[in-house]
Amino acid sequence: MGKAVAKSRAKLPYWRRILDASLPVDLSYIPIGLACGILLNASGFNVWTTLMVSVMVFSGGAQFLIASLLATNSPMLSVILMMFFLELRYALLGSSLSKYLHGESLGFTALFAASMNDENYALNYLKFSTDKKFTPREALHVEHMTLAFWTVSNLIGSLIGSAINIDLTIVHFALTALFLYMIVMQLKNGLIIVICILSGFLAAFFMVITKSTLGLVLSTLTASFIGFMAEATIRKFNQRSRWLKSMKNPAGSPDDTDEDIND
Repeated sequence: MGKAVAKSRAKLPYWRRILDASLPVDLSYIPIGLACGILLNASGFNVWTTLMVSVMVFSGGAQFLIASLLATNSPMLSVILMMFFLELRYALLGSSLSKYLHGESLGFTALFAASMNDENYALNYLKFSTDKKFTPREALHVEHMTLAFWTVSNLIGSLIGSAINIDLTIVHFALTALFLYMIVMQLKNGLIIVICILSGFLAAFFMVITKSTLGLVLSTLTASFIGFMAEATIRKFNQRSRWLKSMKNPAGSPDDTDEDIND
């Protein structure tokens, strides 16, 4: 049965195979992209600037961040620094895909890196891991297909936003909800929870001192450094510390071992 399905897919046009591979992400980008386009319009972006930021940034979190910071008249330096630290994770994501891109030209690699985001990274990593016939060229076109859906959704959202009035307070709510979700998904042990709480206090402290969103950058750097040093120290003296013990998923996880269960 599996071989029959594989053969039928092989007969599909190339663009259809790429669309089928990227479709789950493509569909999820429609409502989020519409919302992002509306918020960008509310923050002062027209259709053309929305098009530029959608193609050049291609990150929902970063674009929501841009909309929020510009809506509060944050200095450009703060916007750039916050985006830099937010997107720094792509260096780690890209390194895990680099083994599948051996032999590709520098130009191809640069284009691949510029088109990558969290969702199409997950798609391509899964395809590379499970399909030996999946090629870097196909992975690049998966990225471009998701980029096309995201950009078109942003543009339609921008047009919708230009036709209706949006209260800018929704920008802050959307960004807060987005990053709360991202934080919750990262809560894997007690140390991370403590660092998250500490970063909140540090953000308030530095913003009072600097009286600008540059305080968010300072708090991010400080909390990250404290978290790194704390984890390194704990691992050095007690690798089985409860602070580093992974939280168990109530639904279970493929990574659970008998030892974890007995603990």
